[in-house]
Amino acid sequence: MIDLRSDTVTRPTEAMLESMREATFGDDSRDGDPTVIRLEAMAAERMGKEAGAFMPSGTMANLVAMLTHAQRGGEVLLEQGSHTLNAELGGIAGVAGLFYRGLPGHRGAMDLDALREALRPTLRNQMGTALVWMENTHNRAGGAVLPLDHMRSVHALAGERGVPVHLDGARIFNAAAALRTEARTLAQYADSVCFCVSKGLSAPVGSVLCGSKAFIERARAYRRMVGGNMRQAGPLAAAGIVALETMVDRLGEDHRTARRLAEGFHRIDASLVDPREVETNLVRVELRKSGRRAIEWSASLKEKGVLVAPCDAYALRFVTHRHIGDAEVDAAVSAFASLWDGR
Repeated sequence: MIDLRSDTVTRPTEAMLESMREATFGDDSRDGDPTVIRLEAMAAERMGKEAGAFMPSGTMANLVAMLTHAQRGGEVLLEQGSHTLNAELGGIAGVAGLFYRGLPGHRGAMDLDALREALRPTLRNQMGTALVWMENTHNRAGGAVLPLDHMRSVHALAGERGVPVHLDGARIFNAAAALRTEARTLAQYADSVCFCVSKGLSAPVGSVLCGSKAFIERARAYRRMVGGNMRQAGPLAAAGIVALETMVDRLGEDHRTARRLAEGFHRIDASLVDPREVETNLVRVELRKSGRRAIEWSASLKEKGVLVAPCDAYALRFVTHRHIGDAEVDAAVSAFASLWDGR
């Protein structure tokens, strides 16, 4: 099977497996584990922050960031297609107890005028803005990269009102690679940031939430509250360390194969995807012209040996990663072409 459902399907490298065998086994929720502490320090340094906390998942890292930044009843402002609104099962309201307002945007970048109008203080008759949220790269926008100027403007607008900014940077290293800069350059426009080591970086499990020392100390309490203390987490952290040391520089290859995939689909029918909009390792393919729903396309492609997930009623999301080379891309395009011609 050619698995293009997500970069979370990547398997750990031999170096990661070896590091896991040699890792320490301290209790991270008590005295701390040396391997976890090393990963957290490395992550914080990469993000230009003071401290980090290792989490089981990006969803939990986002939830803990909300709990740490905001008080119940406050409002979170974020672009309406954000992952945390559309794929994290309502934790923003159901667990964090926060209201939210999805703002219009273009390719994941929220409209700045809408943000300016939505920012508001807490008064006797209204709860104010508790948190401003960005996502880079932007999942639902097909892996689009938020421009640095946009991030700078969002951070400045929030700062004028004394509102903290969180960056959901699950694939921040992909964004940095596309912008030809370091991840800390993006993270400077947020008070907190989280990223995954279990996506394109190929570690089996985990995300790291980074921010100031005081913020992370509070975050550790909320991590415990939502069940995120992992006890002997050293082996998982060890794989994350190898991921940061060895996998970041190769992400550009995933971007190249994504463009090759998009170009192949574009040759089949120009309505499917515009290759110029493929900036990282996600390719969103629009299927409405076919008249068939994405779930039907997914089932048909599976029969031809290609796994891919729907991302909308009439759209599929293809994700390239280190197990996908030119041969796999070309085979996936060929399988899709045979179905398109016979639709």
